[in-house]
Amino acid sequence: MAMETRVLRPEEWDVWFDHLELAFGGVPEAPEERALYESLTETERSLGVWDGEACVGSAGAFSFRVSVPGGALVPAAGVTMVGVAPTHRRRGVLTSLMRRQLDDVRAGGEPLAVLTASEPAIYGRFGYGPAAYTLALHVDTARVRLQRPPGADGVRLRLVDPERALDACEAVYAELVPGRPGMTARQPGWERQALLDPPSQRGGRSPLKCVLAERDGKAVGYARYRVRPEWNLSVAEGVVEVQDLDALDPAAYAALWEYVFGIDLTSSVRATKRPVDDPLLHLVSDVRRSRPRTLDSMHVRLVDLGAALEARTYGAPVDVVFEVEDDFCPWNAGRWRLTGDAKGASCARTGDPAELALSVRELGSAYLGGVSLASLAGAGRVTELRPGALTEASRAFTSDLAPWLPHGF
Repeated sequence: MAMETRVLRPEEWDVWFDHLELAFGGVPEAPEERALYESLTETERSLGVWDGEACVGSAGAFSFRVSVPGGALVPAAGVTMVGVAPTHRRRGVLTSLMRRQLDDVRAGGEPLAVLTASEPAIYGRFGYGPAAYTLALHVDTARVRLQRPPGADGVRLRLVDPERALDACEAVYAELVPGRPGMTARQPGWERQALLDPPSQRGGRSPLKCVLAERDGKAVGYARYRVRPEWNLSVAEGVVEVQDLDALDPAAYAALWEYVFGIDLTSSVRATKRPVDDPLLHLVSDVRRSRPRTLDSMHVRLVDLGAALEARTYGAPVDVVFEVEDDFCPWNAGRWRLTGDAKGASCARTGDPAELALSVRELGSAYLGGVSLASLAGAGRVTELRPGALTEASRAFTSDLAPWLPHGF
């Protein structure tokens, strides 16, 4: 019997998700997390590959809006739930899913597709490039101190139930989104992801805690965290695990970090999914004892190259002709002239001589401004055909703030 690829029917969701759990190792999600993702699944954007009654492949997409340099929120398909059954690997299942999905994204008018990769090596062949990275820290708070910026004394900190503080936290988050590329505007229901706290998944940690930073009665920041108590020969060596920490100004930001650094009976703070240019790196007295480590986070695929490049602004004037290779989405291949600056941009097909040659994957990596075209050229992945074109384009694509994806999907 031939395998069938089709849009998921709502009544098939449990079978589809069971397949996904198997593809990711077979450990069941907590009931609370499973219920949340069932409510967030857009079944009309979810694909399944069926071999008889068995689901053997899956891919889905969320309808996101992603911040890009210049502050615009660009429609993007948040690619998710991708998995192939171990019995059906190397039979073209994943390729068929990526083909159908990108065709659907294009037909729906979204210029971008984005994803977080469980195995980064997989997605380059479909045109995705790593565009945002994340920073992980494990700070020895027994030895590392914070430098307080002016105004921190004027910040009021208040412990609040995470559920009751949700609206205030979301207001802070929404204000930050346009200012940093890579952040996603919350779609209805996604605010619940930050509150997931299944008791079965705590592993000895405390329930989720939330502290609000306030000034003049208004929330200007928040931190959500858990504490993992640990003892070594009767000496307290607990760990504060920071889930989220955001603030609207430096004083509130520092006050929140000072709070989590000073929690009693702890000697370290662990934070993952931080921006790679996190100001915390400049507040700590000893970066080495903060043990920073970077990992890839958001991968970007330009689905409509012209529309995507026109949707963002550029940090320096640019007028460059790209020769773009795109075997998987050939409608993007060919020569494109990008003209733009801090006010806007145009990108259209041209017959003019090419000045930079690269694949759509490199443009995806550079798109959010966190990966330089010059760096990619150093790896042999961008070729300069006109002297000066590489410097011009590389400067133009760079963002003041590093792109950052605060949460997974």
